[in-house]
Amino acid sequence: MAGGGFVGGDAGKRAEFYEGNITGYFILACIIGSLGGSLFGYDLGVSGGVTSMDDFLKEFFPSVYRRKQEHLNETDYCKYDDQLLTLFTSSLYFAGLISTFGASPVTRKYGRRASIMVGGASFFIGGAINAAAINVVMLIIGRILLGVGIGFGNQAVPLYLCEIAPFKIRGAVNQLFQLATCLGILIADVINYFTERLHPWGWRLSLGLAMVPATLMVVGGLFLPETPNSLVEQGRLDEARNILEKVRGTKKVEAEFEDLVEASEAARAVKHPFKNLLKPKNRPQLVIGAIGIPAFQQLTGMNSILFYAPVIFQSLGFGSAASLYSSIITSAMLLIGALVSMAVVDRFGRRLLFIEGGIQMIISMVIVAVTLALTFGHGEMLPKNVAVLLVIAICAFVGAYGWSWGPLSWLVPSEIFPLETRSAGQSVVVCVNLFFTAAVAQCFLLSLCHLRYGVFILFACLMVIMTFFIIFLLPETKQVPIEEMSQLWEKHWYWKKIVGGHDIDREVDTQHRHSF
Repeated sequence: MAGGGFVGGDAGKRAEFYEGNITGYFILACIIGSLGGSLFGYDLGVSGGVTSMDDFLKEFFPSVYRRKQEHLNETDYCKYDDQLLTLFTSSLYFAGLISTFGASPVTRKYGRRASIMVGGASFFIGGAINAAAINVVMLIIGRILLGVGIGFGNQAVPLYLCEIAPFKIRGAVNQLFQLATCLGILIADVINYFTERLHPWGWRLSLGLAMVPATLMVVGGLFLPETPNSLVEQGRLDEARNILEKVRGTKKVEAEFEDLVEASEAARAVKHPFKNLLKPKNRPQLVIGAIGIPAFQQLTGMNSILFYAPVIFQSLGFGSAASLYSSIITSAMLLIGALVSMAVVDRFGRRLLFIEGGIQMIISMVIVAVTLALTFGHGEMLPKNVAVLLVIAICAFVGAYGWSWGPLSWLVPSEIFPLETRSAGQSVVVCVNLFFTAAVAQCFLLSLCHLRYGVFILFACLMVIMTFFIIFLLPETKQVPIEEMSQLWEKHWYWKKIVGGHDIDREVDTQHRHSF
């Protein structure tokens, strides 16, 4: 289970003595905890669908609606190029970016469960305001509150799942967050498909139904156990041991509990966790987990495709209903990818999935770009065979993302930070992720308009860079207890030059303190 870095002579060496079973209590905690991903997923799915609905556009963005009608059955890269419309989408992610720094002290002081419930409550209020919106200002306010909910949820949920899981299945359990995200996207696309026919208020139903997963998250949070890691961090040792015994289904938790206590002692010694992230001993986690992976996840262009899947397909000449139907297909592929990842991530490892997924995504984006370069943008409807090829290429891209950069970009950062910097590190992860999400979302339709098919070539080039980033800088972390994670950096061909003897020094200091 989760713990800190290599903090003592025995820390990280007790993992072979960890005991426990998969209990009903553990399963319930995972199901409730993973609901946070459904908030993120539902919004990803519903936003793109709503922004392609005529009733919504007529109400709030009439100029976009008129331009859409002028090119109703034709291909047009610039059909939806409107910065106010994209601000409707990206405002949520800017709000999430800022709120995640408020989530960090809440998560550390009051626990992961508190942040999950705050996130659900904020998302519920935002969904209600959006459903009742009568002007763009109300829409933006609602989106900001949704963003606060996602900022808190994305900060706490991956940590919660990583800490509650036995280390041997940590990868699969952590990916429940991505699975819930994918389910949220698919459900949103299906809802959009039906509400698009409900004139003139179908879009209100789509936005308002965001309150359902938020309600489940808040109510479920009332019954959610706090993680033993968080309880130990708060000094509630007896309660932490009791929860650990319930989650593991055994009284024999001494080895794991002692690791948690030692990790917590190291964590308490760190008064400024954000400043501590900058130390050389935490450089690999900062570069790989906090900055590199979350930034690259968004630079794949995946979330832009999810945001605007209906818009993209309409721009490619698909009708309104056909575009929503195509979005359902791509969302289903994302869900299949997440299930594949859960099944194999602890068997084949993180690196293999990252690398294979990256190569498949590069090939898919090149196919999309070449196809569009040859057949698209001439003011005519796309031939059926070309449209089918584009959907297949996008599905291949989405599937590869679903088992690689999608889930692993949350899993790897959440498992490589030591306890003393974990909450702060996860805040930086979410902040970087949402910053690039918002930036790409705000720029995507503008880029599609001006770069045309070149935007997909750009994404392919970025994916080449990020694949080499993984090959050279990320060691394999599968089935490595978090207590032993620091040893990976000491053995890595590059990171060992930077972390040097910092962890060894800390081990000596800890042993010295225990000797008194």
